Amino acid sequence: MKSIMDTVTLVSHPLIEHSLTVLRDKHCTTAEFRHHAGIVSKILTIEATKGLHVIPKTVQTPLAPFKGKKLKNDVVIVPVLRSGLAMLMELQDFLPSAVVGFIGLARDEKTAQAREYYQNLPKIFASHTVLLIDPMLATGGSFIESIAMLRGKGAKNITIICIVSAPEGIQRLANAYPDLHIYTAAIDKKLNERKFIVPGLGDFGDRYFGTV
Repeated sequence: MKSIMDTVTLVSHPLIEHSLTVLRDKHCTTAEFRHHAGIVSKILTIEATKGLHVIPKTVQTPLAPFKGKKLKNDVVIVPVLRSGLAMLMELQDFLPSAVVGFIGLARDEKTAQAREYYQNLPKIFASHTVLLIDPMLATGGSFIESIAMLRGKGAKNITIICIVSAPEGIQRLANAYPDLHIYTAAIDKKLNERKFIVPGLGDFGDRYFGTV
């Protein structure tokens, strides 16, 4: 069985620690929640894209030619609806030319199983870098379903970016897809009997979109 720490990068940063504390506070307003979710998403994006490759590119500055670099990778961003939308705009700030696909999964509150209700994915090739985003990694079911869909479309290089994770979900993903890597800002204690992350931060989508 693959170890959790072989699969995950726990991203540490003072700004993440501060913003996560704000996000976890049940008295946090919707505006504050959106703002600090954006901060964490941006820092995670920087860490998760360190492995992207660059190639030489020469440009003309106002004074002289400059031998610089540009991204080589073709990136596809795939948010898992609806909470993944909260992270999408933050990633697009850094990757404005990335193609975006969507996967809609609804969680059955009785079984905690993910059920697909929407899919709109672009053409994906083995050379693409796919960033699969969803703020919460609880049981891992939604990510496993999403990865299966992406693999079916031809994706080979998939990276998961999430804000808060449960060890049970990470382990399940590690067992199912040992070649994937997860970037997260927090690994919490456990899942409770309702399969919610503890201590967690509640329902991310409801708090971000103000539908609490």
